[in-house]
Amino acid sequence: MLYQIQQYLKFLLRSTNQHGVHSPFVYQLVTQCFYDKTKYSAYQTIKNYKSALSKNKQRITVTDLGAGSHVDKHPERSIASIAKYAGTSTKRARLLYRLAKHLDCSNILELGTSLGIATQALSLANPKACITSIEGCPSIANFSKKQLQNVGNIKIIQEDFSKQLQDLPPHTFDLVFFDGNHQKDATLSYFENLLPTAHNDSLFIFDDIYWSEDMTEAWNTIKQHPKVTVSIDTFYWGLVFFRKEQAKEHFNIRI
Repeated sequence: MLYQIQQYLKFLLRSTNQHGVHSPFVYQLVTQCFYDKTKYSAYQTIKNYKSALSKNKQRITVTDLGAGSHVDKHPERSIASIAKYAGTSTKRARLLYRLAKHLDCSNILELGTSLGIATQALSLANPKACITSIEGCPSIANFSKKQLQNVGNIKIIQEDFSKQLQDLPPHTFDLVFFDGNHQKDATLSYFENLLPTAHNDSLFIFDDIYWSEDMTEAWNTIKQHPKVTVSIDTFYWGLVFFRKEQAKEHFNIRI
């Protein structure tokens, strides 16, 4: 936790808002998406789902296949506890919704379904999108499948990420959300495996890039990759684009 606090203070010193952005593409993304103040009706649906999870006292056995939780290490946890400590926050779910909507994402991959908060937000952004979400923990995957069973454009797969990525059919994704294993080697491996699925306008989002020194090293490696042209550090997320028409540039944006 001390590491994250230190890094956040450093981020505040180096970050900016739209006034420090000179790239037309990133300026438009920041002003029309990041700072979009529209009160979308989907926000209430996101809030209601998160609220219901936060009140759910059902207990399940959690298998941590990644870095695990900073707070709750016990294998048996309540849904409410998972929603509080591991689930996507309402604020970030809304941002994910805006990103998928703004970029008109049709083919989406999520690594780490968890309780389906982010998954639902992605579905609301484009009900016609094809969303594949992979969850390693069997009990969490089964719970989320039941919660989202009536959402027709979501497919939840229970499997180890590495194995499932090897079995993915040839595809390109408009958006990939990496939110399941906060470890350097695993994150870099998933990134390399999914690079062939990226097209010129794809967006890769990496959650919790300051989770640990290890994870920050992974983020620094990713943003320096020759295929990455635009990278944006929002502290909680790291975003990368592959726009060949754009000169390589890195941004630190406060949200």
